[in-house]
Amino acid sequence: MDGVTPKFVLPETFDGVRMEITGQLGMIWELVKAPVIVPLLQLAVYICLLMSVMLLCERVYMGIVIVLVKLFWKKPDKRYKFEPIQDDEELGSSNFPVVPVQIPMFNEREVYKLSIGAASGLSWPSDRLVIQVLDDSTDPTVKQMVEMECQRWASKGINIRYQIRENRVGYKAGALKEGLKRSYVKHCEYVVIFDADFQPEPDFLRRSIPFLVHNPKIALVQARWRFVNSDECLLTRMQEMSLDYHFTVEQEVGSATHAFFGFNGTAGIWRIAAINEAGGWKDRTTVEDMDLAVRASLRGWKFLYLGDLQVKSELPSTFRAFRFQQHRWSCGPANLFRKMVMEIVRNKKVRFWKKVYVIYSFFFVRKVIAHWVTFCFYCVVLPLTILVPEVKVPIWGSVYIPSIITILNSVGTPRSIHLLFYWILFENVMSLHRTKATLIGNTKGLKKFPRIFKLPDRLNTLELGFAAFLFVCGCYDFVHGKNNYFIYLFLQTMSFFISGLGWIGTYVPS
Repeated sequence: MDGVTPKFVLPETFDGVRMEITGQLGMIWELVKAPVIVPLLQLAVYICLLMSVMLLCERVYMGIVIVLVKLFWKKPDKRYKFEPIQDDEELGSSNFPVVPVQIPMFNEREVYKLSIGAASGLSWPSDRLVIQVLDDSTDPTVKQMVEMECQRWASKGINIRYQIRENRVGYKAGALKEGLKRSYVKHCEYVVIFDADFQPEPDFLRRSIPFLVHNPKIALVQARWRFVNSDECLLTRMQEMSLDYHFTVEQEVGSATHAFFGFNGTAGIWRIAAINEAGGWKDRTTVEDMDLAVRASLRGWKFLYLGDLQVKSELPSTFRAFRFQQHRWSCGPANLFRKMVMEIVRNKKVRFWKKVYVIYSFFFVRKVIAHWVTFCFYCVVLPLTILVPEVKVPIWGSVYIPSIITILNSVGTPRSIHLLFYWILFENVMSLHRTKATLIGNTKGLKKFPRIFKLPDRLNTLELGFAAFLFVCGCYDFVHGKNNYFIYLFLQTMSFFISGLGWIGTYVPS
């Protein structure tokens, strides 16, 4: 008896109860699936296919136009009057307009010297240049460092002003608005804006200001961003691929066809009269730059994008910072679209086709549909069709259309074509946050759900949850499926899992 090991035996009825519950759940599933699940999922497939076609048409249209622009359109200095501003021995520097350069900052400990130094090195008469450092920092140490850097350049004869506010009302928009109220700015016609990590070349003003001086209908001249840290890690390479398409295609097409595009918030020169006529800077969304651009365009002002005028900048190198940036960039446009769509429709100063371009192409397809179809179709609906085999997805919708869209998106960064596969998986992961942000922006705001379990900051629960969902769908397809979707699902599972653990960005591509 002493050598007998006691065993715990479950009641004989346990297996029977378990089988009975499983059978009942299966019966309920079969009863609900045919009349409810299948029609709803099939409708979701049709909606996603429609959105895919809309996005494909947009990308093809952009591709055709950019080819025509590159081959047949005149260069900006041929389409618009451009005469370099020359130094005059008799007049001195009086033929140069006085130009304030605004540099908004907020706790920019690591990069504040870059923009201040680059702005101080601009090739422009020193008596016609005012550098305005708008420091909203809350860290006293950083504020002291920025102020001392301004004093250092001032001692070298640079006209630089260090401006602070008692509060951060309006954030960046509030700082820019406050800066234009200064007495030494009120007589100026133009204003240049650089974020703290942007470094313009010395000839930046000489290549851009003449367009505004000689073309009174132009309100904005936008330069292109050039990323100095794009090779830092895989995360920065993925960002470069997305942004290069934006600058190479979207901005160029908008400038050439409708003289309209979204102001990028930095590396641009505004006509102050256009800012004032449009109602000034507003902080009603997280994209105050796009808000101002749309309002100015509705009043008949034209924008000019200079793709060959490049300004060095830095990309977020941590996944957390990149997620926060993408939330702002996705939530803000959706929120602005909701607030301004009827104002655009009722506007009588712009042509009908420009309204169509702004509402349908600029806002609806690029800022809403592009995020929704990527997430809803490839991360939700397509995996669910594996669990419900009665719902079919045509191969042209699941393979051909996304392949064409991906190829068209890759034209902006030919050097990274070998990373296209990683970029697809990465964009699908980010579409989760962009979709959530657009939903928040299209409503009056959603409160965040409280965390039941406190997890380390590095862990991202949404990504981990979708990794589990896609893994289950992949396993089911591996066992029961016929389309071999499990290959894609397992790879996408790994992408969500790596992002959920916060590991993305640590690999340096070749």
